Amino acid sequence: MSRAEELKELVSKLYSTHHLEKGEYVSLIENRDAVRDYLFELSRSVREKYYGKDVYIRGLIEFTDYCKNDCYYCGIRCSNKQAERYRLSKEQILDCCKTGYELGFRTFVLQGGEDPYYSDDMICDIVCSIKRDFPDCAVTLSIGEKSEESYRRYFESGADRYLLRHETADYEHYSKLHPPGLSAKHRQDCLRTLKKIGYQTGAGFMVGSPYQTAENLADDMLFLEELKPEMVGIGPFIPHHATPFADKPQGTAELTLFMLGLVRLALPDVLLPATTAIGTIHPTGRELALKAGANVVMPNLSPTDVRKKYLLYDNKICTGDESAQCRMCLQKRVEDAGYRIVESRGDHASFNERK
Repeated sequence: MSRAEELKELVSKLYSTHHLEKGEYVSLIENRDAVRDYLFELSRSVREKYYGKDVYIRGLIEFTDYCKNDCYYCGIRCSNKQAERYRLSKEQILDCCKTGYELGFRTFVLQGGEDPYYSDDMICDIVCSIKRDFPDCAVTLSIGEKSEESYRRYFESGADRYLLRHETADYEHYSKLHPPGLSAKHRQDCLRTLKKIGYQTGAGFMVGSPYQTAENLADDMLFLEELKPEMVGIGPFIPHHATPFADKPQGTAELTLFMLGLVRLALPDVLLPATTAIGTIHPTGRELALKAGANVVMPNLSPTDVRKKYLLYDNKICTGDESAQCRMCLQKRVEDAGYRIVESRGDHASFNERK
């Protein structure tokens, strides 16, 4: 059997068993040119088996760019004195939701830095208000590491989902990307807590982050196999000029797409976004992500006067568009890729079973 045939066998094994050993993942990642087309053929078929041609839209509301953390890769890190800081009020957030609802959004994603200004009472009040005004909509939170008590309070207030990218599963690699005081173990424990509480839980990682190896990416795949999150966010590392990693090379669309395909085979019914970051580094990155197995897009509903301030990385796209522009632009891109946007909450397949 030739080397190319052996690699195809590994892809077929992942397709049928949803598991590979670490060394097998490393072999695929290091020799991806030989199996890329075959991987995408299978990842598309799996995506369409579970979700057909449907693509779910999430309305992203970036409500604060204050953050108490100092992660080395992030543009809103607390030590970046160049960042223009802002916070949205509950009324502003609800206005974003109203605009989004009229545009067909049935999921709202509240994303922000780890900002102590927003107490648990405030977050719960915002979530309750959104669920009161838009009862047929899902609310997703993406506000970082919290206590189990806080996570439970948000859930009891009506939050349906929680996004917390693990960034990298390898403890040593994690320590190279974050200051002392932040740990991969604690972040992974938070993800397990979210799953235990009952959230539709989202993990995820950066592709091409500084010091990353194929072994690190294999560990990410094994962590996802074990956690079985309902959502996985994958995007390329893109440097920000005001961080210690300003001069590090960015991740590639090519490797990011390959990892999307692997995740689709490992977690067949996962909700998998075509991220803004891949659209930033490649002009048709989001379309290619959909063709690699993604089935979610997240247009921005934030007020246009704050979008340029929420910059986790440089050259972020869509910072000047109105919400309707973002929605219509993405709809055309989705259709050009051969898929269709549907107006629904877009829950994970297991959600109705649990209900």
